[in-house]
Amino acid sequence: MAGAALLSALAVPVIGQTAANAATTDVYVNNSATAKCTDGGTGLPTAPFCTVQAAADAALPGQTVHIASGQYKDALNITHSGTAAAPISFVASSSGYVGIGGVWDAAVPRPGMAVTGAQHLRFKGIGFSASGSDAVVLSHATDVSVLSSQISGGGGSGQVGVRVGTGSSHVTVAGSYFEVGGTDMVIEQGASDTVVSTNEIRVNSVDSHSGVVALGSPGTVVVSNTINTNCGNGIVLAGASTGAVVENNVVETGASQGGPAGPCAAGRPDTGLTVSAEAAPSAKADYNVISPMSGGPAYDWADTSYQAQAAFLTATGQGAHDFVADPAFPYDGSKPPLAPWIDSADANAPGMLDTDFYGHPAVDDPLVPDTGTGSGFRDRGAQEYTAFGSLYTPASPARLLDTRYGTGAGKAKVQTGGSVDLQVAGVAGVPPTGVTAVTLNVTVTGPTADGFLTVYPSGQKRPTASNLNWSAGTTIANLVTVPVVNGKVSFYAGGRPGGVDVIADLAGYYSGKGDVFSSASPARLLDTRYGTGADKAKVQTGGSVDLQVAGVGGVPQGATAVTLNVTATDPTADGFLTVYPSGQDRPTASNLNWSAGTTIANLVTVPVVNGKVSFYAGGRPGGVDVIADLVGYYGADGYDTYRPTGPWRAMDTRSDHYEEGELMRKAAPVGPGQTLDVDILSGARLHAATLNVTVTNGGAGGYLTVFPSGSTRPGVSNLNWSAGQTIPNQVVVKVGANGKVSFYNGSKSTVDLVVDVFGYQAY
Repeated sequence: MAGAALLSALAVPVIGQTAANAATTDVYVNNSATAKCTDGGTGLPTAPFCTVQAAADAALPGQTVHIASGQYKDALNITHSGTAAAPISFVASSSGYVGIGGVWDAAVPRPGMAVTGAQHLRFKGIGFSASGSDAVVLSHATDVSVLSSQISGGGGSGQVGVRVGTGSSHVTVAGSYFEVGGTDMVIEQGASDTVVSTNEIRVNSVDSHSGVVALGSPGTVVVSNTINTNCGNGIVLAGASTGAVVENNVVETGASQGGPAGPCAAGRPDTGLTVSAEAAPSAKADYNVISPMSGGPAYDWADTSYQAQAAFLTATGQGAHDFVADPAFPYDGSKPPLAPWIDSADANAPGMLDTDFYGHPAVDDPLVPDTGTGSGFRDRGAQEYTAFGSLYTPASPARLLDTRYGTGAGKAKVQTGGSVDLQVAGVAGVPPTGVTAVTLNVTVTGPTADGFLTVYPSGQKRPTASNLNWSAGTTIANLVTVPVVNGKVSFYAGGRPGGVDVIADLAGYYSGKGDVFSSASPARLLDTRYGTGADKAKVQTGGSVDLQVAGVGGVPQGATAVTLNVTATDPTADGFLTVYPSGQDRPTASNLNWSAGTTIANLVTVPVVNGKVSFYAGGRPGGVDVIADLVGYYGADGYDTYRPTGPWRAMDTRSDHYEEGELMRKAAPVGPGQTLDVDILSGARLHAATLNVTVTNGGAGGYLTVFPSGSTRPGVSNLNWSAGQTIPNQVVVKVGANGKVSFYNGSKSTVDLVVDVFGYQAY
C-alpha cells in the first residue's frame, strides 16, 4: 500500500483559517520551493515554518500545526505540552503525503519522532519513519494520540515501529498503518493505559518479530486490529500487564509474502495470543479471530498452549466468541465469503473507533448473520468489509409509468430528444431509501417514427447504450435492470423526429435486504413445440400454461423468483404474453408483444408461487408457441450479490475496439456461425453479468446464443431477429473463468453486435 495513497485517504481536511483567530490557533509548515518558508517567522500561511520542529517549538496549547505535503527529513523532538482542554495538534495536509524522519545516520540513530515528557498532543495523517532507530518513541508522555498515520522503519536489532516508554500513560495509537521490519509496537514496563485500536499492523520480514508487545504494562487495550506477523507472535502481554483487554482482533501469524498465508518453519515463535501468568487472571480476551495457518498454537495462556478455541474456553473461560480459523477470503472464488470476522464484533469493547481504518462506518453484510453486540454487524479487525452488493426483492408486476394515461409522468408521448424522469423509490412497495437498482419491463408503443430508448440512472450522463429499438408503428418490450440515483431512473427517446409512448412495469428491486441470485447454465424448461414442460400445442389466445419450476433444472423448492429467457415463435396473429406468479391475479402488464409470423424473445424475472409460474397469451384470436429457458433463480441458498454499474459499452462491432489505448479488434461484423468472445469483467468472485445485447444489420434472420466463454455452447437462444431488424434483449449470463462471455451468431448472414454492461453478480 503506497504511503501517499493511504495517507491521502486517511488525513483529515485542513482546518480553514479565519481572520479572527489565525494568529492564535493555526500554525503552518511548508518546505516547498515556492512557499517562502522561514523558521524564524510566525508560521502564518504567507511565511510558514520550513521545519516541523520549528513549529513544534513555537506551538502553544490549543494551536493546530498544519503540515503541507512533502518529506520533512529532520528528526522531530517534541517537549512542549498542550493542556487537557487545549491540546496541541499536528495535522497533515489532505492534498498529499506528509512524511517526517527517514534520515539514515549510522553514527547517531534517531527516531522519526520523539515525544519526551510532553502531554496532551494529537498527531493525525502523518508518515513517521526511521532508519537505524525506532520510528516513534514516546517517553514519559501523557495523553498523546497518533491517529490515521503511517509507521515504517527498518528491522535492525531491537528496532520497533512505535515504542511507548516507561512513565507514559493514556497513549492512543489508532487507525494507522504499520509496516516495519522489526516488532511493530512495544509498550514498555511502567507505561500504563495504552490503547491500540483499529490499526493495520504488518511485519515485513520473517525474523521472529511480533505485532504488539506489552512488557508489564497495566491497562493495555488492544482492539480491532488486523495483525500479520509473518511467522512472529501476534499479541503478547508479558509480565504484569494486568487489566488488559484484547478483543475484535484478526491475527494472522502464518508465512505471508503477498499471497495466502502458509505454515511457518518448525520451532518458530508464532503464537496468536500470548498472556503471561501474571497478566492472565485479570485479562479479558474475546471476539478475536486467530489464524491456524502458521501451524503454531493459537494461544499461550499462563504458560499453557492451546490450538483449539474450545479447549482454550474450557480451560480458561476466555474466548467464548473467538474463532480459530483462516480469516482470508478464498483466492480462487470457490466458496462463499462467510469469513468469521464479518458482522461478529463486540461493538461495546473499550477503545473502539466509530469507523474502520479507512473511515467507513459499520455496514451490514446481507449474507452473514449478525452475531456481534450493539447493532450486531460491526466487523472484527481494522477493516469493515464493504465489497458486497445488493439483494433482490421480486414484485408482482406494478405499473409505474404509462405516458398514454399520465401514470408516473405527463400524459404525452416522449418526443425524440426528450426524456422522462421516473420516481421509483418509495413507490409500489419499493423502499424510499437504500435501493440500488430496479428491474423494469419496459414497453414502447405507438411510435410515430423509427427510434430507440435509453434507460439510465437519473442525473447521470446519458450513456450510448440503447435498451429498445423500434420501427414506426410497432410495439416492443425489453427487461431493464438499471441503477437508481436519487430515487429515480430516466428514459430518453432517440431516433428520427417523432414521439412514442413508454410503459414501465416494476418486476423487482435491489437493496440491502432480499434474496440471493444463483446463476444457472441455460436449461430449457418449456417448449410447447415439443411438449417440454407443457402439452405439445400452441397456447391459444385467452389461454394460459402453468410451468413447474421449483425442483426442475436445478431450481430449489424454496426459490422465490426465477429469471427466464422467454421466446414467442410462430404466432398466427398479433398478440402479447404475460408471465406472472401462478395462482395470482393476472396483471395488466405484458412481457412480450408480437406481430403474426414473428419470433421474439425477452428476459423475464417473475416471482414463484407454489413452485410455479404462469404464461398467458393475449391479443387477436390465434395461437403461439412459447419457449422458456432458465437463466437463474433467487432464494436463500446462494451467495452472489448484485453490483449495478454503468451502463458502459463492452463491445460494438461497428467500431474499432480499444482496451487501455490498445487496438484489440478492428470494426467488423460477426460472421455466420462465428463466435465472438467479449471481455466483460475479470475477477475470481465474478459469476454472472447483466447485459443489454443488441443485434443489427443482419442480412438474414437468425438467433444469438450467449454463454460463458470456455464452455460448451448450449442449445438455446437469447435473441431472435428477422432480416434487417434491430432488436435488443437483456441477458443475464455466467462469466467464463477468463472474464469473458461468448456470443454465437446463428444466422446465415453477418450481424453487428452491441454489448452494454449494466451490472454483475459476484461475492
